[in-house]
Amino acid sequence: MGSSESSQVIKSDSFSETSSLKSDSFTDRVESESTLESGCLSIVVLGASGDLAKKKTFPALFHLFQQGFLPPNEVYIFGYARTKLSDDGLRDRIRGHLGKGNEASSEFSEAVSKFLQLIKYVSGSYDSDEGFKLLDKEISLHEQSKNSHEGSSRRLFYLALPPSVYPSVCKMIRKHCMNQSDLGGWTRIVVEKPFGKDLSSAEELSAQLGELFNEQQIYRIDHYLGKELVQNLLVLRFANRLFLPLWNRDNIDNIQIVFREDFGTEGRGGYFDEYGIIRDIIQNHLLQVFCLVAMEKPISLKPEHIRDEKVKFLQSVLPIKDEDVVLGQYEGYKDDPTVSKDSNTPTFATAVLRIHNERWEGVPFILKAGKALNSRKAEIRVQFKDVPGDIFKCKKQGRNEFVIRLQPSEAMYMKLTVKQPGLEMSTIQSELDLSYRQRYQGVTIPEAYERLILDTIRGDQQHFVRRDELKVAWEIFTPLLHRIDDGELKPIPYKPGSRGPKEADELLSRAGYVQTHGYIWIPPTL
Repeated sequence: MGSSESSQVIKSDSFSETSSLKSDSFTDRVESESTLESGCLSIVVLGASGDLAKKKTFPALFHLFQQGFLPPNEVYIFGYARTKLSDDGLRDRIRGHLGKGNEASSEFSEAVSKFLQLIKYVSGSYDSDEGFKLLDKEISLHEQSKNSHEGSSRRLFYLALPPSVYPSVCKMIRKHCMNQSDLGGWTRIVVEKPFGKDLSSAEELSAQLGELFNEQQIYRIDHYLGKELVQNLLVLRFANRLFLPLWNRDNIDNIQIVFREDFGTEGRGGYFDEYGIIRDIIQNHLLQVFCLVAMEKPISLKPEHIRDEKVKFLQSVLPIKDEDVVLGQYEGYKDDPTVSKDSNTPTFATAVLRIHNERWEGVPFILKAGKALNSRKAEIRVQFKDVPGDIFKCKKQGRNEFVIRLQPSEAMYMKLTVKQPGLEMSTIQSELDLSYRQRYQGVTIPEAYERLILDTIRGDQQHFVRRDELKVAWEIFTPLLHRIDDGELKPIPYKPGSRGPKEADELLSRAGYVQTHGYIWIPPTL
């Protein structure tokens, strides 16, 4: 309980700082925002009948409800989609996705029942005045039942939808579902990635949304920013004296940010073939982690100060050269009937990014992601330079590495060379290990979507992508993506269950990464 209460205090403080910044930083506001955290709250899930809403959005809302962050006397949840469903029909669809292993307990069943009673379904098309007028009517009835004055309530719209319908949906929200007066309430829009397919499409989408809502009302959600170990990066880097003098080109040889999956594109072949691994994973998820690993220290924890530093860092990334990229496509990918037989879409990519600034000049950042590989994990691997004057002759055993395991088995560990126990002066590789499952027994690590939805309700934009940040991110990858789309760069075939193309390991070696042989980190058991 102590640590939980502490974390809530920290969030509250940073949130109050956020609210003071808002009035100073944006002059082009179309309506007043508020830091109101109590009173009537309507959460609208658009695309409520789809997979994302069923598997991620509604379970996240349920877990927030379980923990008391969505009081039933204040909150009502609306589902909106084209599918013809009753209220009970939607409830039945999502019921089986709300559990976390304790489905048999009566307490859990009661919580599910109470949560489902907070859900109402409205059917309508995504460009229909009638559908959104009906939605607004249902929201207004809820607000009136809570004695909420017009314009003083909070309305959160979660777009669990394809980006192609964002403009029409947002026009309908703006036209029919906004709070109509300035009495302390707010309207906020949550949009899911992908935010476009390249720079021009992302800018077009941003412009369309920007005509309807100001930047403070738009929350571009990247669920990687809600992961526990990702959220720990700023604390780790800037609250520990140990890392401050080490975190630079004088001590670090290279940094890898890796995402690996041991399964292919089953069930998502058509979608994935349109985007590929760079758009799907690297340009958003891994680039966000990249920023937090390498950006400069912000002057405060205010969301705009943090996001300013992310933008400044991304602007220092040099153009990606073809020789710094290896693409792959696993054998059997094109057997999916939804995938083009002549597809050039990569299911694997390794890219070396280079930074032109004082801290990181000459340090390669290796971003790697792939499907159908030999393991499933996401991690950050910071490899330090060799020890000068190696009197123990232990260089062949491997370098010091600091590893942050994002998923699964969240952990941070430092690979060190130590003396092997015994009478001989011989050395081995070992680790200093902070494994969360062992260290924080009994502590439930929240899902990323839970944290980010709660941040949206609180108005804290720290872990969301700002428009100028999105633009710079696309500027980095768009030239490379166009060369792939035009067939100038071809993916190399690799076998499912392998490490990917051997050319990727060769690229890592050229970039300076030294692989440790004979050492495997094993997560501690309870």
